[in-house]
Amino acid sequence: MAVRIEHLNKHIGKQHVLKDINLTIADGEVVGLLGPNGAGKSTLMKILVGLWPADDPASVVEVPAMHGYLPEQNPLYQDMYIREYLLFMARLERIPQAKERVEELIARVGITPEANKRIGELSKGYRQRVGLAQALLADPDLLILDEPTTGLDPNQLTEIRQLVRDLGRDRTVILSTHIMQEVSAMCSRVVILDHGQIKADKSISEIKDLEELFRKETAG
Repeated sequence: MAVRIEHLNKHIGKQHVLKDINLTIADGEVVGLLGPNGAGKSTLMKILVGLWPADDPASVVEVPAMHGYLPEQNPLYQDMYIREYLLFMARLERIPQAKERVEELIARVGITPEANKRIGELSKGYRQRVGLAQALLADPDLLILDEPTTGLDPNQLTEIRQLVRDLGRDRTVILSTHIMQEVSAMCSRVVILDHGQIKADKSISEIKDLEELFRKETAG
């Protein structure tokens, strides 16, 4: 089992952001966390990667030790060149054969034509690819992507969707989005969150109309 969560609650101030979350995700699944803004998706991801604690230390939050994370606001050093930045991050993470790993990932995420540019010169789509390369440096068993397609144009959307599908062939992927088409295009399973609660958890193949299901589960 790649991810196991039991009785997870999270308050931020007086707001109960996550309410008794119970979720298991098997190795190799590509799972979409779908919900409106404020549903608790980003909070759940931050807890999964250890940035925030659960309210109760007795809550179960188990994820692979090797995991990669692409936050919604991708924090990149704008003045650094792509290779320079990825090599810097690889050395911070003590990645063996760092130069070879960086070159492998530059090719894997499709940024070879841009590899000699500064990050600040890149389009949003290419910056997302740099972020993905960074998240993949340690070859993680679990990849966690928070709104990975926000702000991309149609061509970039198509390319990033295909890249995520390809990455999901040899690792578990969890991605958050508020766009139903993204889940249908990239995921094998959807978990619908609303007001901090899991409202539905289904395989994409068993859903006849995702829009109707989403509307039903998030009404009111």
